[in-house]
Order: sequence, then structure tokens, then C-alpha cells
Amino acid sequence: MVDAQSTLTLDDSQRWAGVYKLLDRSSLIHPEFEPVDQIKEFIKEAKILVIGAGGLGCEILKNLALSGFCNIHVIDMDTIDVSNLNRQFLFRRADVGKPKAVTAAAFINKRVQGVTVTPHYCKIQDKDEDFYQEFALVICGLDSIEARRWMNATLFGMFDPENPDTMKPLIDGGTEGFKGQARVILPGNTSCYECSMDMLSKPTGFPLCTIANTPRLPEHCIEWASVLEWPNKHGERKMDTDDPKDIQWLYETALARAKQYNIQGVTYSLTQGVVKNIIPAIASTNAIIAASCCNEALKLASTSAKYLNNYMMYSGNDSVYTYTFEHQRKDDCPVCGNAVSKMEFRGDKTLEEFMDFLKEKPDAQLKKPSFAIAGKPLYLQAPKSLEEALRPNLLKPLKDLVSSGDQITVTDSTLPFSLQVEITLV
Repeated sequence: MVDAQSTLTLDDSQRWAGVYKLLDRSSLIHPEFEPVDQIKEFIKEAKILVIGAGGLGCEILKNLALSGFCNIHVIDMDTIDVSNLNRQFLFRRADVGKPKAVTAAAFINKRVQGVTVTPHYCKIQDKDEDFYQEFALVICGLDSIEARRWMNATLFGMFDPENPDTMKPLIDGGTEGFKGQARVILPGNTSCYECSMDMLSKPTGFPLCTIANTPRLPEHCIEWASVLEWPNKHGERKMDTDDPKDIQWLYETALARAKQYNIQGVTYSLTQGVVKNIIPAIASTNAIIAASCCNEALKLASTSAKYLNNYMMYSGNDSVYTYTFEHQRKDDCPVCGNAVSKMEFRGDKTLEEFMDFLKEKPDAQLKKPSFAIAGKPLYLQAPKSLEEALRPNLLKPLKDLVSSGDQITVTDSTLPFSLQVEITLV
């Protein structure tokens, strides 16, 4: 007769038999790997953090649970919408309105015996460094550039070269329609997410005169509600694009304007897509990128194979195509390189023209920058009183505000850090 404990052990062995077969046969991996039982125990016990429980996050959570990782945490501050159900398979119609992290964790815990997924229904910014230090590695399945930048900067800020335990590998996955990418970021060893900002396409914008006076598309109505009507109704309160109440207000306001101009197509999901710059997700792309991310997690946790070095691009538009390359660290990266970026700019150009120049730079991705020099503000976006007092500086030539060789501190709501720009006037 077999007792309950023996049965549980046998079930665990069967559940992850494919993974254990891989970890028991070094000849199939690489000659430096030596299979030992401690590796299996480490995979079971290691705390893994998944950020995001959307289309990509659901795939990642499922893959990790079926790969032998038994101590998983997930952070997501979003709730389930009916539009999520076609690809976020851990959710059902009855779950609409519930927190994604809590629902996804409950589904995995019920379905995969021996695995514990701990949910955190909050923003990543709500957790401190002590929380992130608890994990062996972090996997991002986010649709937000701002959140990725924050997470990247946080993990690099935690890293102490004198203490190897502070190095937390970051595996980042992202999808855009039929395209995707997966990468391994090792603080102190590889390039970081900020180094690749110039590879991102610039968010689509619409002329202000069009959205204000002659809207023709549903996107124009949504931009009008976001850019013009929001500050009129809410003053200095910043819109939270992750808050369903704020998105609902934008949706209703944009819908009312669309009816005035007989414009069709304003929906809640489109409103989210416009204000958060979300590109429609494809389930097959999510599956491929999540598989790549979890494959890297298993390699890093077990040392059974050499991990990705360090960037994999995938395209499924016409066929299945992947390309892997080593993305180089940028010397002037504000996160992992020299904190000071050197830049030339004409001294007879105004501060406002300099601001527009920075907004257009693909490696900056700024929205509403503020400027200071030696602690003295040149222009601030908020509060309103200071913005109005410093607004005349926008029309002044740079040569009247700074000297060649000065360092300008640039801050922005999209940045988890400040940029230091050493400017040379020409």
C-alpha cells in the first residue's frame, strides 16, 4: 500500500518528467553542465516574479508552473475585461471585473498541484527594493514602456558589484501584433532596456488643430478627451491610464464627442489602446514569446544551457522568422552607462525648440519634460503656478539661459530617473 505522501511525490515526478529528463542528461545540453538533484530542488524553491498577468503573462505563468517552478509571484494592477477572454485563457466570463493577478493565481493553484502562485494586486511602484530582492529572477510580460523602464531602472539601481546576490536577472518579453522580442538583461553584464529605446517606434500622434476643430476618426475624439478635456475637468490631477474609472470617463467623454460629429468606432478597448499606446495582441505571438522567456528562465535557474545573449527578435507576418544578436550597451545610457549624455544644439534656438527636439529623439521617448540647471528650474510642467511663472523661458534662446558645457537636468513623468544632458552650444 502506498501512503499519501509517496503518491504526491510520484505525481510530482510524473508532472515534470520531461523537464527532469532534460536536467538528468548532460550530453543533450552542453559539456559544462553536471546534473545534480540540488538543481531540481532549486527550481522548485526559487522565488520567481512575473510582472503582468495579461495575454503574455498568462502564457508565462502557465509555462513556469509546468516547468517545475513551484514558488511564483505575480504582480498586476489591472482587472479583467471581456475583451481579454479571447487570448487570456486563465480567465472566464464570470471573472470579468476581477483582478487579473488574483484570478490567474487562483486558476494555476487549483490546476497544477504542488505549485503556489502568490498574487499582488497593485502597481509595481507600490513595492520597495526589499520586495524585489527576494526573487531569483524577474520576468516581464508588460504592454507598457513606462513600466518596463521603471522595472529596469529599479533592478539596476539595486545591483551592487560587491554583492553578487543583488544581481537579479530580468527576462523581458514583448509583442506587437505578429512581431515580438525576448531578451535577457543581467545588471552589470549586459545592456539594459533603456539602451534599446531607440529601437522602439514613436507613438502615433495627431495634430492638435485636428482633434480640437475637425475630428474625423474615433482616435481624434479619444485624444481630444485625453489632451484637452481632461485638464479642463480635472485640473492638475494627472490621469491614471491604469485606473478603470479614468478610462471609463475618457471613453464616455470621447463617445459623446463622436456622436456630435457622427463618428463611429469609439469603444472602451480602443480608448485604452489610444491612451496607453496598446497594439492589438495575437495569441500565437504571445505563446511563442512566452515560451522563449520561460526557456531562458529554466536555463538561468538550472545552468543546463547557455542563456540568450541577449536579444531575440521574432516576426510571424509572412512566415516564422527569428534573429538573435547581442545588443550592445550604450556608453551614455542613463541607467547602465555614463549618466551624462552629451549633446550639441544651436544657442539661438529657444528652450521650447530644445524641448521639441528631445520629444522627437527615439532614445528619450519624452512626453512632458521639465528642465533645471544646478538645482534652479528653467521650466516645470507642474504645479500650474510654477509652469505659468516659468513659461516665458520657453521663448528665450538657450544661450540666454545656459552656457556651453552646462549640465541640464531633464525630468519627465515617463522617466523613473532624471536625465543629465551636457549641452554644447553651437
